[in-house]
Amino acid sequence: MEKLFKLQANGTSIKTEIIAGLTTFFTMAYIIFVNPTFLGSESPVGMPDIAVMTATCLAAAIGTWLIGWLTNYPLAQAPGMGLNAVFAYTLCLGMGLSYSAALSAVFIAGIFFIVLTVTGARKAIVNAIPLSLKKAISAGIGFFIALIGFNNAGLLSSETGTIIGMGSLAEPTTLLALFGLILTIVLVIVKCPGALFVSIIGTSLVGCILQFCFNVPMGVSLPQSWVPVLDFSVFGAAFAGFGELFSAPIASLIAVMITLVLVDMFDTIGTLIGAANKAGYLDENGNLPKVERAMLADAIATSAGAIIGTSTVTTYVESTAGISAGGKTGLTSSVTGLCFILALFLSPVLGFVPGAATAPVLIVVGVMMAGALKDVDWHDMSIAIPSFLTVICMPLFYSITDGLAFGFISYVVVKLASRKVKEIHPLMYVIVALFLLKYVLAALTTLGII
Repeated sequence: MEKLFKLQANGTSIKTEIIAGLTTFFTMAYIIFVNPTFLGSESPVGMPDIAVMTATCLAAAIGTWLIGWLTNYPLAQAPGMGLNAVFAYTLCLGMGLSYSAALSAVFIAGIFFIVLTVTGARKAIVNAIPLSLKKAISAGIGFFIALIGFNNAGLLSSETGTIIGMGSLAEPTTLLALFGLILTIVLVIVKCPGALFVSIIGTSLVGCILQFCFNVPMGVSLPQSWVPVLDFSVFGAAFAGFGELFSAPIASLIAVMITLVLVDMFDTIGTLIGAANKAGYLDENGNLPKVERAMLADAIATSAGAIIGTSTVTTYVESTAGISAGGKTGLTSSVTGLCFILALFLSPVLGFVPGAATAPVLIVVGVMMAGALKDVDWHDMSIAIPSFLTVICMPLFYSITDGLAFGFISYVVVKLASRKVKEIHPLMYVIVALFLLKYVLAALTTLGII
């Protein structure tokens, strides 16, 4: 143990690392119940709920072990919030891909990430995107996730005579979601360990009591069996989707890869730097030693997760909870990964978690992601305009891809207009050209020209 993780050299102990690993797990365990909201039977994806849960736990365990063993950092990975939204609402709903084809795209993106990481090109691409847009992308995805949360909670309606309006508070599930939102906010404010997970459990318990004791419909369902079930029905589905993926219009295919590559790279780098800063791993220049290994773990986990049957795997900012509890080595990650393996046997309780219990978590996660806006210089209009368009277009267009496109294109336009050409990285022209090609091809297809 000492030889593998260098506990003494890092000033830690087995007991401290175990506690830190458990802490990290409970702060991010909400993904076990939230991921089926995005990828499950009631989502645009349509995978079996238990299959999503199985894939989520396995992918989280694999990714967490990989990053812990390759870097000896106390970091954890799982299917990413925001990235699962890209999978569901951009790839499946927006582009009309089946989940098999979407998994194929994630698998290819993972292989692409591996190549980019090994060659060093991945870091170059990330460095080409201005910091303001990186922050705006994170915040925009946060707004998009929050919009989904409000909708799942029943707090939104399109039947009010306006484009969008407030939902009915007469619905029992909406009232339960409001209770869950208040509970989540309180738990976060008082800094309850594992606040989001505790909120899901607490709201679910209230829903169960109201439904089974007072016959108030809360969307809770009894399990068909109390015996834990592992569902591998989507395992390997990625290999069955290649034909559909490559038969899609070239514009759609380009959009798929741009979306997956850009969103995952920014999400991973941002989370890595944030967690590393919390742990004190950054050097005097603000760089993270062994960052290539960390990104390689992310890339391998993404491809492995796609094979298992889930969306892109990424590093979780909740890793900072374990770091705050004293975690300093990969042993923390090893414990967290083991917890996800044990969580595979939670399938009987999945039906006890209604959508009203997970919706508040999506809203609060959106709040957390929106915090990135503080780093945008709103006084410089050449930065503020593309950042604002990135953020606002994602929820308004119900598309992360279109939000990226409008942000990137407007960035190049305003920089050219303000004669700040030197601030535009050459790779930005390539990215913008690809986005413009996507829209041109889509327009020509709609007009029947091609």
